[in-house]
Amino acid sequence: MEPTSKLAASLIQRAQSLSAEHLALQRSLDTQFDSVKAKRAGELQRVAAALSAWQTSQSAIRELQSMVDQDQDQDLASIAREELESEQAKLQALEKNLSASLTPRHPFAPMPCMIEFRPGPGGLEGRYFTDSLFKMYKGLCVRRGYTANVLKYEMSDAAGDQSSSAGENPLQEAILEVQDPGAYDIFRSEAGMHRVQRIPSTESKGRVHTSAVAVWVLPSFPESGTSPASEMSDDLDSDFYVNPQEVKVETMRARGAGGQHVNKTESAIRMTHIPTGTTVSMQDHRSQQRNREDAWKLLRSRIASQRAEQREEEAAKLRNSVLSQTQITRGDKIRTYNYNQDRCTDHRAGVDVHNLPDVLEGGDTLDRVMDAAREWLVGKEIEGVIAEEETKLKGKKQK
Repeated sequence: MEPTSKLAASLIQRAQSLSAEHLALQRSLDTQFDSVKAKRAGELQRVAAALSAWQTSQSAIRELQSMVDQDQDQDLASIAREELESEQAKLQALEKNLSASLTPRHPFAPMPCMIEFRPGPGGLEGRYFTDSLFKMYKGLCVRRGYTANVLKYEMSDAAGDQSSSAGENPLQEAILEVQDPGAYDIFRSEAGMHRVQRIPSTESKGRVHTSAVAVWVLPSFPESGTSPASEMSDDLDSDFYVNPQEVKVETMRARGAGGQHVNKTESAIRMTHIPTGTTVSMQDHRSQQRNREDAWKLLRSRIASQRAEQREEEAAKLRNSVLSQTQITRGDKIRTYNYNQDRCTDHRAGVDVHNLPDVLEGGDTLDRVMDAAREWLVGKEIEGVIAEEETKLKGKKQK
C-alpha cells in the first residue's frame, strides 16, 4: 500500500527533475570543478535534500504499514502502528518542506530591508496607530536581536496634533531599516494595509473608529557608502542602479521640531527620480550630507522595488496563473488589530490571536501572526509553481 501524499504530481515530477540535475552536476564537479555548475548545484541542494528525506520517510511508512498489515505478532504490530502514526506526521512536515524548496527564492530574500510606515484613512487616529506599528516592529527587532536603524521619523505638524493619552506620536512617516542579512525575506509578508479598530481617547460617545496604516517593505542594498559618487560605479544592470543625472536634488530648510537649528540652515534634502517621478525627502539629521546619503539609500531602494514589482506583474500575466494572486499591493487590508476584542487577525492566513498588548509590544504573540502570514505567502508561491508546471505539461502534450 502506497503512503498517501498531498503533494501534486507536477510538484513531485519537478522535484525529481531538479534532483536528477543536481546529481548530474555533482558527478561532473567530481571530475572537474566549474564555478557556474557549482553555483547551480548549490541552488538545487535544498531540493535534492528535501526530496531524499521525503522518499526515505515514504519507504519507512511502507515498511511499517507492511508490519501492521501482516498482523503476525500483536505486540510487534502495536509498536509498528505507533511508529507509523509518528512517521505519517513527519511525512506531512517533509511534504511542506519539499514544496517550499521548489519555490523560486525571491531575488531580494538575502538582503537587509527598510520598513516604511505611513498613515492611511483615519486622520489623527491613523497617525497615532502608525506610531504604534512602528514601535511594534522596533520592539520585535530588539527582542530578536536584529540591528535596526531609524532612518526616518517625521511627525505631523498639523494644528492640534499632539501625543495621544497612550503616548503615541502623530506620525506622518517613518522608516525602520533592519540591517541583518535576510531581513527582507522575514518581513516581506508584512507589506500591506494594517487596520485598527478602537475607541479613540477623544471619542466622547464610545464609538469604535476604524483607521488604516500602510506598511511597505523595501530591499536595502548592503553597502558601506551611499553617496552619489558610489552610484556611478554601480552595476548598470542592478535593480539598485540610479543614474545621478536623472535625479533632481533640492535642498531646503528643515521644518518641525528642532530648536534653533530649524529654518537657519538648508539641511533638508528632496530627491526626485525624473523618469519615474519617485520622490523622497529626508530631514532627520542636522547634517545635510547625512540626509543626502539616507535619501539616496531610500530612493534606490524604492526604485529597485518598483522594478521587481513590474517584472513580477509581467511574469504573472505571461503565465496566466495564480501567481498574480500573491502580488501584495498597498491597498490590501492584510491585518486587523481590534482593541475592544483584544484580538489581532491576519486575513490572508485566517489566523486569530489574542493578547493584543503583547502583539503591539513585538512579543511572542506577534511571531505567531507573522509565521502564519509567511506560511500563507509560501503556500501561494507553491500554487504558482504547480500552475506553471501544469502549463508546461499541457504544452508538451499538445506538441
